[in-house]
Amino acid sequence: MSRRRPRGLKPEEQELWDRVRARTHPLHPVRENRKPQQPAPPPPASPARPVAPAAKAYEPPRFRIGEKAGPGHGAQWTGAEQPRPAPLKMDRKRFADLRRGKLAPEARIDLHGMTLAQAHPALIRFILGAHAGGKRLVLVITGKGRGEAGPGPIPERRGILRHQVPHWLQGPPLSSVVLQTAPAHRSHGGEGALYVYLRRNRR
Repeated sequence: MSRRRPRGLKPEEQELWDRVRARTHPLHPVRENRKPQQPAPPPPASPARPVAPAAKAYEPPRFRIGEKAGPGHGAQWTGAEQPRPAPLKMDRKRFADLRRGKLAPEARIDLHGMTLAQAHPALIRFILGAHAGGKRLVLVITGKGRGEAGPGPIPERRGILRHQVPHWLQGPPLSSVVLQTAPAHRSHGGEGALYVYLRRNRR
């Protein structure tokens, strides 16, 4: 079935339509001057981070057999490890006599030549035994630290006992029985010995 072609408007109908169209306004007028949307600018590229140089591999110090070790070989003792002098706890006049070598030690122990593992328990036994026996002044001989390093796969630096013994005397269990320590007079060993004045044993 064929569609009918739409007929055109008659002159009087066209005139009426033009009047109606002139008096009416569209609900959604078309904006002809709309500006086209511009695409958002791309975000700025982040600056490239500098590449850190590769760390160099550690190379141990090289030395030949028989060559004297330099400052980079092995640990070294520093004077900062030495404890501060103990404050005066005994009678001042008696302490002055002690420093002048006028007081004779009642017992002595010689740690010279021992390792740290040997000297520490030996010192503890000696000090506690002397205190239990009622002794007041004892002499601890450490040596001056001269000579070559001791034997063994890990040789110990000479003089380490002279610096380590004061630490042991100021720590437990010896600090409870030790009243005062002082460098020995040269008549009793000088720099290589130490006076240890013990507290009174109150039985």
